[in-house]
Amino acid sequence: MLGAPLPRDLPGPPTARFARERERMVEEQLVRRGITDARVLEAMRKVPRHLFVEEALRDRAYGDHPLPIGEGQTISQPYIVGIMTQLLHLTGTEKVLEIGSGSGYQTAVLAELARRVCSVERIASLAARARATLEAMGYTNVWVRTADGTFGWPDEAPFDRILVSAAAPAVPEPLFDQLVEGGRMVLPVGDPFAQTLTVVDRVGGEKKISADSGCVFVKLIGKYGWEA
Repeated sequence: MLGAPLPRDLPGPPTARFARERERMVEEQLVRRGITDARVLEAMRKVPRHLFVEEALRDRAYGDHPLPIGEGQTISQPYIVGIMTQLLHLTGTEKVLEIGSGSGYQTAVLAELARRVCSVERIASLAARARATLEAMGYTNVWVRTADGTFGWPDEAPFDRILVSAAAPAVPEPLFDQLVEGGRMVLPVGDPFAQTLTVVDRVGGEKKISADSGCVFVKLIGKYGWEA
């Protein structure tokens, strides 16, 4: 069962138009590129992506591209949100750690699909905006805090799944340490200019790493990431 009720659209183009654009986004950008998880597709049909960007950018909210959200950060391209979420293999019972709340859009998609989402954002203004948006939308299974995300959220650990929405030079050890046995982490790993979407499973206390596809994210800033 999906999570929160949808809010009314804020001032802007009609609600029906946004619903059509969401459906087109799912069919053309996700289904055609191999996103097959029905729950992920349903969540992305539901979550109003346009409410997570500035009003001036809402006409572009469902396009096949990232968009700026301020502070040098972006809301990820819809396909990237879809593939990362699909790779988590969520069933609805998991507690998920998200590193990089950003606008809160990926957080909302996770909240539709997981039991609980703990999201960490380094930039206080973005964390406050994401928290306010998610609260306004009625999500009650999401917690957002401001901190160095490379440390994870020790007080809430362990986690069944971890999603990192910024590029790391390597798998941050504190995050792996907070993953349950049999748990899974999805993150981009590489240099600041190009990365590989990477799946890390915890098997027998060790990392089982597999590569999915190429990607480009903003840098993961923090003690176990890149320097600011």
